[in-house]
Amino acid sequence: MNDTTPSLHPMECEQLRAESTLVITVKSSGKFHEDISEGIKAFEQGDAVDSTPTLSFTNYNDLMETLTPRVLDLIEAIRREEPSSINEAARVVDRDVKNVHEELSRLAQLGIVFFEKDGQSKRPVVWFDELVINLPFDPEAGDTAAASP
Repeated sequence: MNDTTPSLHPMECEQLRAESTLVITVKSSGKFHEDISEGIKAFEQGDAVDSTPTLSFTNYNDLMETLTPRVLDLIEAIRREEPSSINEAARVVDRDVKNVHEELSRLAQLGIVFFEKDGQSKRPVVWFDELVINLPFDPEAGDTAAASP
């Protein structure tokens, strides 16, 4: 299996380990940009900035396609069992190694997990203790209300 998932810098891994919560939310791309701009302005003015790690999806469908029950089971199993490799993670959840590898690569691209190199093996790490999903029902949110029949 060829993997092009970028590795986090060791300092980034340590910063994530210092956190205990990952917030996942749904925001329109406009609202996301607005929040980032306000955060930058507050930081430049020396004001306090919320630094809680947050992953934002632009619509509910993307969130639900990413955090399926199988994926949540995988995340929980990695957090609980701390497998030493992707192969071991697949054994823990009794699933195909290739599928687990693909899911973990996608989760790593999103920052939900990261990998630690251990010789030839890559150990998946879930860095948070708590996953908070925030679903605002804001009619002004624009493209977040994507629905399918």
